[in-house]
Amino acid sequence: MRETINQLDTGLFLTLNRLHAPWLDPVMVLFTERNTWIPFYVVLVGWLAWRFRQRAVGLVLTLAVAVAISDQVCSSVLKPLTLRLRPCHEAALQAAIHPLLPCGGQYGFCSSHAANTFALATGLWLLLGRQHSWLRWLFAWATLVAYSRVYVGAHYPLDVLAGAGVGTLAALGCVSLYDNTFKVQRLKAKA
Repeated sequence: MRETINQLDTGLFLTLNRLHAPWLDPVMVLFTERNTWIPFYVVLVGWLAWRFRQRAVGLVLTLAVAVAISDQVCSSVLKPLTLRLRPCHEAALQAAIHPLLPCGGQYGFCSSHAANTFALATGLWLLLGRQHSWLRWLFAWATLVAYSRVYVGAHYPLDVLAGAGVGTLAALGCVSLYDNTFKVQRLKAKA
C-alpha cells in the first residue's frame, strides 16, 4: 500500500513539475521564497494593530503560535520521523525533474511552507473571516505557495497536502484556545 501511494505521488509530482514555462519559472521562484512575503506580513501586522488596537496583540500572538507549531511539527517531528527524501534528492529522479532552486534540506515530508501559509490563512479566516470576507483569498495565496514547492522541485504533492493539513490543525487548535481564553476573561469581567 505504501509503495503504491509513493508511486502515485511520484507520478503526480513528475506531471506537475513538468508543467513549467519559462515565463512562469521566476513567478514560482518568487512565490516560494520566504523573504518575498516579509512586506505582506508587516502590512498584515500593521493592519491588525490599526484595526483591532489592543485586541491585535492576542490575534498576532495566536497566529504566530499557530505558525510556530505548524513549522516545528513539520521540521522537528515529521521530517526526522519519516525520513522521506525530497524529490530533488532522489537520484532516480534527477534527470526527470525541473529544479529551479538549490534542493535544500534532505527530507521533505511534510512541507513547512504549506503548513505555515495554511496556518496563517486558516487562523485569520477563523478569527476574522466573518467580519472580513476578503480574507478567504488567503487560501488562494497559501495554495499557490504550496504548489510552488512542487513546481520548483522541492516537494511531492503529498508533502504539501500533509503540510496544509498540519497548518490547518495548528490554526484550529490555537484559535480554539484563543476563543476559550477570551470567553473565560469575559465571564470573569461580568462576575
